[in-house]
Amino acid sequence: MNLLTVNDRPGRHPPSWYAETATPLPEFPALAGPVAADVCIIGAGYTGLSAALHLAERGLRVVVLEAHRAGFGASGRNGGQVGSGQRLEQGELERMLGREMARRLWDVGQDAKALVQELIARHAIACDYAPGIVHACRRPGEVAHARANAEKLAQAYGYDKITPLDRTALAEILPSPAYCGGDLDLGAGHLHPLNFALGLARAASAAGAQIFEQSEVVEITPGTRPGARTSAGEVVADHLILACNGYLGNLAPRVAAHVMPINNFIVATEPLGHRVAEVLRRNVAVADTRFVVNYWHLSPDQRLLFGGGESYGYRFPDLVKTVRKPMLEVYPGLADVAITHAWGGTLAITMNRLPHFARPAPGVLSASGYSGHGVALATLAGRMLAEAVAGDAAGFDLMASLPQPRFPGGAALRWPILVAAMTWFSMRDRLGI
Repeated sequence: MNLLTVNDRPGRHPPSWYAETATPLPEFPALAGPVAADVCIIGAGYTGLSAALHLAERGLRVVVLEAHRAGFGASGRNGGQVGSGQRLEQGELERMLGREMARRLWDVGQDAKALVQELIARHAIACDYAPGIVHACRRPGEVAHARANAEKLAQAYGYDKITPLDRTALAEILPSPAYCGGDLDLGAGHLHPLNFALGLARAASAAGAQIFEQSEVVEITPGTRPGARTSAGEVVADHLILACNGYLGNLAPRVAAHVMPINNFIVATEPLGHRVAEVLRRNVAVADTRFVVNYWHLSPDQRLLFGGGESYGYRFPDLVKTVRKPMLEVYPGLADVAITHAWGGTLAITMNRLPHFARPAPGVLSASGYSGHGVALATLAGRMLAEAVAGDAAGFDLMASLPQPRFPGGAALRWPILVAAMTWFSMRDRLGI
């Protein structure tokens, strides 16, 4: 099965609330015939579009090949959270990599958030950016850990944007019986993810990048003049960038060995009107401490956009049923509220939840595997890829130096092994362990 087509209509964004409210972007043409470029990029999500923008601004001839539409994949479907740091906490990174590397990765995360805001401002991208992410804890021990983590970041990293929240303080923002405290990170934020992606596409195109949509790459050829072939054309370039993330398929087995696609789902409720105070009392996003994370925020028209549930097969399950269950565990009072939109998408995880940067073949660069923390990091990855192509590979090489184990079991067994592991952890969530 092909994840590019098994759950979605060709050449269309999924029928999400994001797609319904996105600022329209005219379609780019499909690739037809041979094209030469300095850089060929496969994938028009945050990574590919950011790389295209930064390369085009340097005056390089850039071609972007997208199987569907710009922002089609996880970049246009996610929870829109622009989070701090990496997917792993700083204490865990210190234990894994040492304090110096952990500090460098923290700085990478700070640069990533700053780049998102800088691009929004410089290119006037209307994507409803707002500051604030609440981390909601289910148990007292997690609340104590959140407070200690905030203190550590303030003292050791000079980051004073996080406010610990006890049960009462959290309830003033998030009136749910499911949580007993947490923290509020005002240095993080949230946005309309598809509008951000489309804004990057507009900016890259205006800078001179050629974007071809409905141009699925079926084969790549590495080497001194790497190429990418579609059913209707071929691009030959000096450099080839893989920016496919969960939709990589079989294009690069060496990357796929380290990066696993998984599915996640979001629903949108009808506008809540005066009932919005039952859900959130500030314009912040939320993520909780479950292994299979619940995450949510309010839309500008006061809908609850709630993400949750998990799926590790190719085909999506019943989306409303899958997400409604965790939503009602958080907000049981919303049982009578209608669901108006439901959509799913494919992201990519790695074994250790750190992103995977690599040179998988001569002339080829790759960045993927953001593990649910990709809005900011994927955008910065694009700039790092562009810098590496231009001869400054310091940022790319830093990320490529991170340890990145392969998924066990090879191509045949990695998926069932992952399913078994994920099922165990999600069962622990349900049992409250």
